Amino acid sequence: MPERAAEVRAAFAGLAQIRRLTGDGGAPADWERRQPVRAVALALEAGGVPPSAVGADGERVASGYRVRAADREGVVWVEWVGAAGSGAAHEEEARLRECARVLEGVGWEALLYRGAKRRRFLEVEAAPLGGELRGGGAP
Repeated sequence: MPERAAEVRAAFAGLAQIRRLTGDGGAPADWERRQPVRAVALALEAGGVPPSAVGADGERVASGYRVRAADREGVVWVEWVGAAGSGAAHEEEARLRECARVLEGVGWEALLYRGAKRRRFLEVEAAPLGGELRGGGAP
């Protein structure tokens, strides 16, 4: 696991360097805008938020975030999911608010919604280019 954390930090540091070089005020770079599912997952993991995990049998084995494409281009949904009986549904609002803070600090806009079966999710998209970031540009 320490190897994975180091790889994620290195990947996000490279992305931050690309942002600095493009001069977009720390807003998501072109690659992030074209690959928002990957970019949002990278930002969350670099920010210390654990991803959900699925075992070899296809069953969810760890609670965490799940990122998937939304119904509009450039927009993704972030959900908090876990194994049956894990209590993920009870902690989802607090954990999704944590995800929103991490994402907003690195140039993403995140809005919390309540969807089907009263489950909450974030709708996330890149902040406009040239905007100033509140969080200083690092998760």
